[in-house]
Amino acid sequence: MAVQIAVPRLRSGWALVRVHLAGICNTDVEILRGYHNFHGTLGHEYVGEVVRVANSKDRGWIGRRVVGEINLACAGLGFSARCSYCLRGIPTHCARRRVLGIIGHDGAFAEFLALPILNLHRVPDGVPDEAAVFTEPVAAACEILEQVEVRGHREACVIGDGKLAQLIARVLQASGPRVLMIGKHEKKLRLARLAGITTAKLASARARRADAFSLTIEATGSPSGLALAQQITRPRGTLVLKSTFHGAANVETWPIVVKELTVIGSRCGPFAPALALLASGRIDPRPLISRVFPLRQAAEAIRHAQRPGVMKVLLRPE
Repeated sequence: MAVQIAVPRLRSGWALVRVHLAGICNTDVEILRGYHNFHGTLGHEYVGEVVRVANSKDRGWIGRRVVGEINLACAGLGFSARCSYCLRGIPTHCARRRVLGIIGHDGAFAEFLALPILNLHRVPDGVPDEAAVFTEPVAAACEILEQVEVRGHREACVIGDGKLAQLIARVLQASGPRVLMIGKHEKKLRLARLAGITTAKLASARARRADAFSLTIEATGSPSGLALAQQITRPRGTLVLKSTFHGAANVETWPIVVKELTVIGSRCGPFAPALALLASGRIDPRPLISRVFPLRQAAEAIRHAQRPGVMKVLLRPE
């Protein structure tokens, strides 16, 4: 059911964006289950067009296709005194942070959204909307490249075969190491193989080889993936955690200690390299689109996104 709300008001330095497409991700589903206790308009993956700006000096943005970083930090929120995180150059952890469609700021499941212009990135002309809408999760995958020297690893393993895992595998493969994806669902694993990624079923012996990988990324979206990740990561290897879910996970810490694993939490990432990958054609996320719904059918779309075998579901405002 569609709900009528006011068009967002603009602060100085902000832009009003007409949404072309918005993507439903697992975080949106987890929010509906209580993650972050958010009340407002969901949605943080989108591509749109700037239709209004608050300041005349920014009129050059009008008519531009854009995507936007989802974390609103001190500068964008208008604070002249920066918090300690912003002063250290890590605004994604701003002490005053709001997050598009997740924490304290209405998101992209609407006809319009508002963001600081400094959050916006212009979409290259050659990148269609259906690819550009993936920029935020591709950027999240690119964050691994910022945190880990992946070229130092001959092979990497991605545990999970869902939307984010698929993008992570593609980004890693485009960056050097051979990639193995471990998953449960043959249809999803087939999508990875079509992109040139080697796959293994979760129950197979290959998927459970102890100490097989120096770099493992856990992206199952479930607490169950962590134990396997610890098992297959070799001593002094690196384990990157990408899953976010509502609820607790039982964690045995002894493998981390005994194997001296480096464990890295990984969240939002840089948009510029994500857009460069999309523009280059080195990754094409469009085969991951399962269905596009009109915005007025958002509730049905979210239900559809949770069905087995479904990958990316998009919303298109009319």
